[in-house]
Amino acid sequence: MIRIANLSRRKVLKALGGGLVVGAWFPLTEDAQAIEQPAKPPTAPVGFEPGQLSPNVFIAVDLSGAVTLTVTRPEMGQGIRTTFAMIMADELAASWPRISVRQADGDIKYGDQVTDASRSIMLYERPLRLAAASVRQMLEAAAAQIWRALIADCRAVDHEVIHVPTARVLAYDQLVKTAMGLPVPNPEKLRLQDFSSRRYVGHAIPSIDLAAMIHGKTPFGADIALPGMKYASIERCPVYGGKVKSFDQSEAMSVRGVEKVIEIPAPPFPSGHLPLGGVAVIATNSWAAIEGRRKLKIEWDLGPNAAHDSAADRTEMEATVRRTGRQVRALGNFESAYAGAATKLASEYFVPYQAHLTIEPPVAVASFENGNLAVLAPTQSPQNARTVLAQYLEMKEAQIVVRPTFLGNGFGRKAMHDYILEAGWLAKTLGGKVKVAWTREDDIRHGYYQPISMQRLDGGLDKNGVPIAWRHRTVFPSLNSTFHADQVMPDTRQVSQGFVDMPYAIANLKMEVGTAPAHMRLGPNRGGLSVFHAFAICSFMDELANAAGKDPANFLFNYYAGPKKIDMKALGVDYSNYDTLIEDYPLDVGRLQNVLQFAMDRAGWGDPLLPRQGRGVAVHRSFVSYAAAVIVATIAEDGTIAIPRIDLVIDCGAIVNPDRVKALMEDSIMYGLGLALYGGITVKNGAVEQGNFDSYPVARANLTPEMHIHVVPSGQPSTGAGDPAVPVIAPALCNAIFAATGKRIRELPIDTDLLKDTPGQAAAPSAGASAPAAIPVTPLGPAPKN
Repeated sequence: MIRIANLSRRKVLKALGGGLVVGAWFPLTEDAQAIEQPAKPPTAPVGFEPGQLSPNVFIAVDLSGAVTLTVTRPEMGQGIRTTFAMIMADELAASWPRISVRQADGDIKYGDQVTDASRSIMLYERPLRLAAASVRQMLEAAAAQIWRALIADCRAVDHEVIHVPTARVLAYDQLVKTAMGLPVPNPEKLRLQDFSSRRYVGHAIPSIDLAAMIHGKTPFGADIALPGMKYASIERCPVYGGKVKSFDQSEAMSVRGVEKVIEIPAPPFPSGHLPLGGVAVIATNSWAAIEGRRKLKIEWDLGPNAAHDSAADRTEMEATVRRTGRQVRALGNFESAYAGAATKLASEYFVPYQAHLTIEPPVAVASFENGNLAVLAPTQSPQNARTVLAQYLEMKEAQIVVRPTFLGNGFGRKAMHDYILEAGWLAKTLGGKVKVAWTREDDIRHGYYQPISMQRLDGGLDKNGVPIAWRHRTVFPSLNSTFHADQVMPDTRQVSQGFVDMPYAIANLKMEVGTAPAHMRLGPNRGGLSVFHAFAICSFMDELANAAGKDPANFLFNYYAGPKKIDMKALGVDYSNYDTLIEDYPLDVGRLQNVLQFAMDRAGWGDPLLPRQGRGVAVHRSFVSYAAAVIVATIAEDGTIAIPRIDLVIDCGAIVNPDRVKALMEDSIMYGLGLALYGGITVKNGAVEQGNFDSYPVARANLTPEMHIHVVPSGQPSTGAGDPAVPVIAPALCNAIFAATGKRIRELPIDTDLLKDTPGQAAAPSAGASAPAAIPVTPLGPAPKN
């Protein structure tokens, strides 16, 4: 239930701009992994019933008519500040130049501020519209009161209210004082703006922060410098769970500028979001802090993971995935159907640990003064960071301010709080101002990793090439293990990410989950756990199509058969649906077919290609959005991969900010290519072997393909755009490689040595490759209208 109130008379809200201030409260789903211990439930605002109500939206119109929107979600390149402003401006009938945004500090009064899982628009679009419509109708009511006219005759247009019968006009600044004293309209009876009247939503609007970004005036965490601030560089144990036994600081203290060396205590194991501990070198400048750190001599107690070896881990997981696991979905009789299949396939897919690799490594600035702590940091979760700081430092939340800066990417890494707690602990211990900046090596060797995973798929085809049996086992350490050591089995939320919701109509299927102990800190990466689940499922469907001698695209299209909306509950499946209501965001097979149709029509599926060149396709639903990719790959005789073209289709419901959606799709392509080609963390003797871009590369400009982004027009509710395209990139690329070379990739990152030309080996007979005459390409029907 959404509640809206006129907050104009409350002194506490003067900071929001004064004048007419409206606040909206609505319930949000808490992220179960957001903090070490759950925050206390937000208190209901004065005048409302008690319960799980969070004040999330504040809109202020000051006496000059200027509009300020308080944005509670941090900005990390997704354009959320601009997108929220667009939604508000249309409903408020506001003039774009008269709008500004204010970034909210971390505070429980704003409810859930965790910016992840591509859900900001899903959560906020309707409350924003209702809050803005309330302000608009209060201004219209104020005009009616002044004119002694009917409210129905007053219409807000471009920062003015017009009396339609007489064409009289009052500007917003002339109405604010009167509107401040009016009651808020009933949210259930609000008149929302018609879609056709929108001037901002759905149109190309420049970023509200663009000018400041171009001139280097947007404050990222790495930019923050306070007068008298000290710099800290921290040496952490190379093995997760280890701690300091002893250290010698004498050489570090000899470095000019180094002032102190402090041991940070190791946390209990597992550490959750707490700092890893270690030895911090405090200096007057960053160079001295890093140089002093290099000269530390530390003896470590390597702890419980000293023997961890990712290769040995893989071997254990291979054994697990070949055994029966916990069943999470079943239909028909897999064993009987598989036994009677004319063609049987069995494949195993492996994806190693993967790092977030944000452009800006973790950084935080903290200032402790007069018993109060202020933190400035690029955080995806400022409210939860404040709560955890209070718990960790044994302070009251009222004594702490967490102010989010702009983020140089987040990808889920900056929803963790360890780096913020390091800065807060050092500031309190030193009684001053401290900046903790992680190096790239720190970031890669001490981060939270996308889990290592092993998957096995067994499939059976009948004599006509129809898939009649499907068994999928997934094995990966639970994300919950970062908080609870006994969690060795992924929970419902995790297996719901691209696994248990497999959408193909196969009469006999079985889906199982295996156990895997954790030896690293784990956290979802961009694209979530769908990254490795989509890699396996989309690749295996391509394998089945090839074994059946059928065109991969038509094969996919045909086996999205059955009900257009899959009722997981009726199938007896425990399914979280990305923490949304399945009634609001159903698993819609028709939309999967539609994005596939879009991709085929626009990518020239079946058009002739060059030798050792192929097309691959992948389609996947994640974060309740639908994505498809068709990739053309050229494989040189030495195994080198070139990608001339990618067509990426996204259906994320009604589009608010098309410019940002396109940018997110382009970024998703490059991020997905980086994961497919380079994304592999390996561990030996408990320590991460990679350290910087020389050993953990990123996709660079020379790899950039010709990108064609296709956004499906939709009247469905808006859904996520930041994550859903990433999972389809790796399987589409690997399927293209198979089409070009006949070599199947079942492990990431792709080993290009496997792709070197082998004399006498023919490429796979795939219509997506060179459309050989032996396999006709069945038309999928006319292209949907754009």
